[in-house]
Amino acid sequence: MSGTTSPFRRRYLANLEHHRLMKFFMASLVALCTLLTACDNTGPTADATSAPRYGPEDLQALLQGAWLREYGDNSVQARRILVLSADGSFAETVRIADAAGQVTAQNHTGTWLYDGTNLKRKYTSMNGKPPSRLNLPFATFEIQLESKNEFTGIDHVHRNRIRYRRVSPETVP
Repeated sequence: MSGTTSPFRRRYLANLEHHRLMKFFMASLVALCTLLTACDNTGPTADATSAPRYGPEDLQALLQGAWLREYGDNSVQARRILVLSADGSFAETVRIADAAGQVTAQNHTGTWLYDGTNLKRKYTSMNGKPPSRLNLPFATFEIQLESKNEFTGIDHVHRNRIRYRRVSPETVP
């Protein structure tokens, strides 16, 4: 019996080795967690590098002014100047040029508000005429502020993204 180890002794030694490994693993894990929580995380965070955060009243005030939206493709180019006034009114001037150079200009007016998430516009005049009561035009975009001079609007109904940038009030389309 001197050269062989009993099955109970082998199991005991295997369990003892497993127990020692688990203690080492757990101690290492605790040390790693302690080290990670003790680290000074002074680098930029997602919030520090993302767009500035404003309250709804601040953003409503920030949205006031003139904004330019440019878009198009090979056949049509459009420029829109949207002026949001402090009194809740807006004026929108549109210039559309087709591939042949034909230019169409439009002027729209209405009222606007910011509800804390969406910029909502209700048109009261479309190119100098009141809109049809059966088809009263509204435009609603969720606002994502890129900076105080640029925002993206998301139209969840039509699945459309638009980008506006602040311009001088004297800018023409």
